[in-house]
Amino acid sequence: MKKASNYFLIKTQGLFLFSGFKKATASFIATILLSASSNAQHQELSEKPTIYKGKKEDALDSTSLLSVFKRGHLNGHFRYFFMSTQNQSGLSDFYANAAGGGLRYETARFHGFQFAVSGFYTFNIGSSDFSKMDDSTGLGNRYEVALFDVENPDNKKDIDRLEELYIKYNYKKSSVTFGRQLLNSPFVNLQDGRMRPTGVEGIWLVSDQLKKTNIQAGWLYAISPRATTKWFDVGESIGVFSTGVDENGHKSGYKENINSNGILLLGIKHQVHKNVSIIAWDMLVENVMHSQLLQTDVQVAGTNHDQWYASAQLVTQQAIKDGGNADPSKTYIRKGSKAFTFGAKTGYKKERFDASINYNRITAKGRYLMPREWGRDLFFTFLPRERNEGSGDLHAVVLKLAYELPKQRVTTSFSGGYFDMPDVLNYRFNKYGLPSYTQLNTDVRYRFDGVMKGMEAQLLWVLKGKVGETYNNKKFEFNKVDMSNFNLVLNYHF
Repeated sequence: MKKASNYFLIKTQGLFLFSGFKKATASFIATILLSASSNAQHQELSEKPTIYKGKKEDALDSTSLLSVFKRGHLNGHFRYFFMSTQNQSGLSDFYANAAGGGLRYETARFHGFQFAVSGFYTFNIGSSDFSKMDDSTGLGNRYEVALFDVENPDNKKDIDRLEELYIKYNYKKSSVTFGRQLLNSPFVNLQDGRMRPTGVEGIWLVSDQLKKTNIQAGWLYAISPRATTKWFDVGESIGVFSTGVDENGHKSGYKENINSNGILLLGIKHQVHKNVSIIAWDMLVENVMHSQLLQTDVQVAGTNHDQWYASAQLVTQQAIKDGGNADPSKTYIRKGSKAFTFGAKTGYKKERFDASINYNRITAKGRYLMPREWGRDLFFTFLPRERNEGSGDLHAVVLKLAYELPKQRVTTSFSGGYFDMPDVLNYRFNKYGLPSYTQLNTDVRYRFDGVMKGMEAQLLWVLKGKVGETYNNKKFEFNKVDMSNFNLVLNYHF
């Protein structure tokens, strides 16, 4: 961590203020850091998006357009992000400083209708040269570049995006939203572990009309992945990030070669009993693949304000037609491919303490595939900074502990996992050449008060160790194992 600390003290002098992004003094940075730790880098997939925390639901309606706009809600969000990755000796290290801000406006209701718009800008205020490749492996940066624009790593200033632009119709306990929006679902979600989350464009229905049942459904025809500034057609969005290798070990050729008109999603959550709920999701990617999720959650209250809980999860997946392209070398999922994964978790929660043990298995039936541009893994064993998508024949076990200190406005969590991956040369089940590994995440969050109220901070430190064989090939280790990743995030919401 010595390198990270040096880089941090030198580079964080670029912490921004809204008025022109003038560099703050080093003493101001030091004051912030003595209090530090930020907003969550990702949300649970069952939660509504809360990128703009001041966002509110307006139940009132009006017959006056002027009143509608005057009673609308304006929210702002400023964000600073420092990240540093340290690899083993002889391999390249990286660091990045990003700063940005955004505004969101949503009108009050007018005969059930609402309009919203939001945008965000990001500046690179001092980072490694992301165009430079590592001398030993010939590979480039993996983590830090995603704070900016992965399509143009040299871009340091013009990194902005219109994130939301929609019209919503509200009726009783239901709403229909059309346009650009932020969405959280198991298969397509925010994955906001960088400066900005993934956005989607389409039509989306949310309904609580039926007793004890929540329904979500929609058709998505465009995606703006995190770490990009553009909006892509669904087929074009697959391959913006790393594409790995095909089942024969050749570089995947599906980038810019997938034909798909959109994504059809349907999700249902039903409260079977006060302690039992069932969740089912179905995702059809036109001309590419079909995926299904079934999950059961059980909660049992104890006698001392404590709670035991358990969940089970099943996911199936099948290719559709040619998997996106008739040419096998350019398709996303091989024709006839199938995948099956299951997982479970059990835990205990009491007031400020929460502990759980989580397991996931991707069977040897095939690779589980889900475009990384669309969101993070839905598995109980997911830990920030790594994914198991693209794998088959995998076992993962993760222990999660969390403890909250309300009076100190501090939340801590510790997660440790073992991930038994297929051999790195087993291309059929290891798309990204990731060896078996261990991962330990330490996460500390602090909520400011007083004059700094609205500011939140987070420290995230990730350690990954090598377990599997890499055959003395550093390409299987660089930015993957025997490394650490340090993050400091500051968010200010108003």
